[in-house]
Amino acid sequence: MPKQMNTVVSGDESEIHDEPHIRDRRITVGHIHALVEERGLDAQTVADRFDLTASDVYHALAYYHDHPEEMRAVKEHRRELHEAAEEDPKTITGPEDLPES
Repeated sequence: MPKQMNTVVSGDESEIHDEPHIRDRRITVGHIHALVEERGLDAQTVADRFDLTASDVYHALAYYHDHPEEMRAVKEHRRELHEAAEEDPKTITGPEDLPES
C-alpha cells in the first residue's frame, strides 16, 4: 500500500509561502477553497487546471475546514496587507512592512 504524504503544508512550516498551500506548489488552500466552494467549480476541474489530483483538492478543502482559526488569521492578514497597500502603495512590499499589532 502506498504511503500517503501530507498534501498540505501550513504557513508556519513552509519555506515558500506564508499561508497553507499544496506541498511543493504555490497553490494556497484559500485559493482552492475560493475556486471550489465560493465560485462553484468542480474539484476535478480545479485539479486539472493546476495539474493536481482530485485528492489534493479535497485534502486542501479538508485542511481549510479543519483549521478555521488559522484560515481566519490568513484572511485577516491579507485584508491588513490590502488596506496598508491602499494607504501607501509605495511603502508596503511584504508582511515585514506592516505595523506591529
